Amino acid sequence: MKTIKYILLSAVLIGFTACNEDEYDYTPDPEPLPALTTGSVDFSKYVSVGASFTAGYTDGALFVASQTNSFPYILNQQFSNAGGSNFTQPLMNDNIGGLLFSGNQIANPRLFFNGTGPQVLPATPTTEVTNVLSGPFNNMGVPGAKSFHFVAPGYGNVAGVPTGQANPYFARMASSASATIIGDALAQNPTFFTLSEVGGNDVLSYATSGGIGVDQTGNINPATYGGNDITDPNVFAQAFSAEVTALTSNGAKGVVTNVPYITNLPHFTTVPFNPLSPSNPSFGPLIPTLNGVFGQLNQVYAYLESVGAIDNAAERSVVFSTTAASAVVIKDETLTNISAQIAGVLNASPTFPAFVQSFGLPAAAAPLVANLLGNFYGQSRQATASDLFVLPSSSIIGTPNATTYAYLISQGLPASLAGQFSVEGVTNPLEDKWVLIPSEQLAIKTATDAYNSTIASVASANGLALVDFKGILEQASTTGISSGGFTFTTDLVTGGLVSLDGIHLTSRGYAVMANKFLEAIDATYGSNFIAAGVMAIPGNYPTNYPSTLQ
Repeated sequence: MKTIKYILLSAVLIGFTACNEDEYDYTPDPEPLPALTTGSVDFSKYVSVGASFTAGYTDGALFVASQTNSFPYILNQQFSNAGGSNFTQPLMNDNIGGLLFSGNQIANPRLFFNGTGPQVLPATPTTEVTNVLSGPFNNMGVPGAKSFHFVAPGYGNVAGVPTGQANPYFARMASSASATIIGDALAQNPTFFTLSEVGGNDVLSYATSGGIGVDQTGNINPATYGGNDITDPNVFAQAFSAEVTALTSNGAKGVVTNVPYITNLPHFTTVPFNPLSPSNPSFGPLIPTLNGVFGQLNQVYAYLESVGAIDNAAERSVVFSTTAASAVVIKDETLTNISAQIAGVLNASPTFPAFVQSFGLPAAAAPLVANLLGNFYGQSRQATASDLFVLPSSSIIGTPNATTYAYLISQGLPASLAGQFSVEGVTNPLEDKWVLIPSEQLAIKTATDAYNSTIASVASANGLALVDFKGILEQASTTGISSGGFTFTTDLVTGGLVSLDGIHLTSRGYAVMANKFLEAIDATYGSNFIAAGVMAIPGNYPTNYPSTLQ
């Protein structure tokens, strides 16, 4: 990389005469890139509307560095070459992340990589929600917003934050207590907009809660649209159509995105269904005892199948391998609850009291133990590869459940036995909140497909560009995405695309996303950002942030 300058004339002559024809590079100069053209788009007033991706959320939080690497901010840097203007964002106070409300922490700091895995930054947030910022803001990204929240008055009312009726991120930037996200965006009279991730949170909160909010058959409850429930597709269609109608009412052009299958994200694909290794000293030596206990239950299942009480005993049977990794035990609410039948069969067994005595309990405790086993395993089974586990489950599998332990103690079991029967995913079936069973995954997919049908139809009817975020994530989760000399995958930590929380993108991932927006703009509106080389360079953006950045 050094430049050597020959100062003396004699040195120049020697260098010249030493050259020969083979030393010249005859590679032709690359063709000059075409000049940038904007096609039919006016970029003079760009406003971005969306949820956490739009805001720049990464590593489980929103913070200054992530906001200045948000995909809308990156996009606007390219638009500045085509008549774009300044781009204001509701910046956080620090690079710690997290939120305070009246001095009390209501959102955690960001994650960082400690060398082995994600860890919450050991610092205290300084961003106070009640300190409302003065807008307007070009970036109207609101983490956590569902489709209907964008048109909901009061969603930014500070007074509603403690009760969950308002969003703290919107509350700190809303123009008034009764403002709507779309209304504050329209007040800026945008000439161009992006409407992104609408629909993502409509299924995400349900998914991250392990599918709480849908009944046994996986049906969506259309009567409720808040909390963790999946938003009814009809409600979504009404909200999304209203938002696009509003944003295009003054002739603005824009880009929308469809909704990916969020179950392709590493938040749901990182934790294996079979993490129980026989080489684990805390698990391996207990396998014979565990198989003895579950062997009793497996016989009960077989009997109940023989009398027609259940259909498939093998589905419920639990066996831990001494030579290979075993699946965890989960509660599956779609299974018929046979708690009473289990207790009844065990109580009727003449050999069950002796089995109870093998654990150091008196024979008189047999009815108690039979009822406990019935309550614990009435809807349990071992997981299969078709089940998905949320990322936080990795920290609780194999650990004692304090609530279960206390309950067993209250029922008269000694502490040692209560501890053995309260191990998460082993003797204590994992609760619904930790796992997405196939019927719950189907509910997510069905809703997502319905949302995407609406998005495609509305985008086409209004002549908007559409980014196929669903296709992008599918490619990243299979073959990977090549961009800027990198291959991005959805692998946690190492994939480069998804941040440490397993859901949101890295800053480098947001640069890739920005380029996908530019491709869609070029294809729809006749601009040539990509051909002109006016685009983000992914390598200029980080994949993670050090703990020292605060």
